[in-house]
Amino acid sequence: MRITIFAAGSRGDVQPCVMLGKALQQAGFNVLLAAPENFAGFVQGYELRFHPLRGDVQQIMASETGRKFMEDGDANPLKQVGAMRKMLGPVALQMAEDAFEACRDADALISLAIFATFAKTIAEVLHIPLINVEPTPMLPTRAFPAPGWPIQRNLGGLSNRLSGFLVLQIIWQWYRPFVNSFRQRFWLPPYTPASFYRILKTTPLLGAYSPKIIPHPSDWSESVYITGYWLPDDNTEWRPTPELEAFLEAGDPPVYVGFGSMSGLHPEHLATVVLEALAKSGQRGLLLTGWGGIHALSVPKSVFVINSAPHSWLFPRMAAVVHHGGAGTTGEGLRSGIPSIILPFMMDQPFWGSRVRALGAGTAPIPIKKLTADRLARAIHVAVTQPAIKMRAASLGAAIRAEHGMDNAVRVIKERLGV
Repeated sequence: MRITIFAAGSRGDVQPCVMLGKALQQAGFNVLLAAPENFAGFVQGYELRFHPLRGDVQQIMASETGRKFMEDGDANPLKQVGAMRKMLGPVALQMAEDAFEACRDADALISLAIFATFAKTIAEVLHIPLINVEPTPMLPTRAFPAPGWPIQRNLGGLSNRLSGFLVLQIIWQWYRPFVNSFRQRFWLPPYTPASFYRILKTTPLLGAYSPKIIPHPSDWSESVYITGYWLPDDNTEWRPTPELEAFLEAGDPPVYVGFGSMSGLHPEHLATVVLEALAKSGQRGLLLTGWGGIHALSVPKSVFVINSAPHSWLFPRMAAVVHHGGAGTTGEGLRSGIPSIILPFMMDQPFWGSRVRALGAGTAPIPIKKLTADRLARAIHVAVTQPAIKMRAASLGAAIRAEHGMDNAVRVIKERLGV
């Protein structure tokens, strides 16, 4: 059976789809992964067939509009809609057209749930089944506030569920003109504001996160499957440089700091704050700059800077991990069994920060706009010295490592496709 997987966004969005594609290919499926062209090397490194989607996500996020969106991502929803349309405008229809081409010979389509309206249109035209997948919960529920909603306090079931519908409407408004323009090409009726929710509710939906972190809410249907994380295996082939190896062996485990594609408008200032916080906490540090993250111009000997390294290798060797709270990085941090300190910028990141704190596996999140060296230094001190946090993080890590998220996902997909 031929399956096309449609993925776009940051590496944290694309990586779980790559892991799923690899597992499906090993299970005997013929997999084609359609993702932005800048992910070609990453996808092909897992020996998956690749179909490029026009549009470089890294370039979009590195633009002035993208960096301002990172800085103001928790601003009012109307500004979010305008910023997202401005970023998506040049590439949204091109991405949909390329995804359609990638599906011409497919027997089934698997898509990131955030693109469900595009994916449902493609599946409808080509008469193939659709399965949606999500690294972060999207369906409204009474169990918790919606990821992406500015208020992450649990104000009760009705408020939580309402926040879920409001967030779906915000996302729908990002894509609405592009989706309906795409549907018009096939003489299909336009989607309405209720369409996005209806698609998510009636289409099989796989949550690529742990039931230990988010148990299946009672008001979600049985067509929603929480499988466990889809994270890379321990990277046994990757080897540190001699310099990194020497740094790790020269003292106590350092504190990891990295923000993936997040940086905002002032990456140099962010690096300065981080370095000052490490000095005040008396901890060694390891800074991972990433492709859009912090820019450190000069560092003391107690801090080591690298451009990239597998989280699965790095995190277990750290004393604590400081990051932006993306779904994938949060999952890696929890799996490692190391305390987390989350500095959320936008979107679902405050949700993951609040979730980690509620689970007792990390400190209270510090929103990036409220970050100071003193606040971060205190959080680092608590994370590396408080026994309760260290024990809870270790316990959750062991439980997550015992799960079989990829196996569960492949099993569900086989069942839903009748294989």
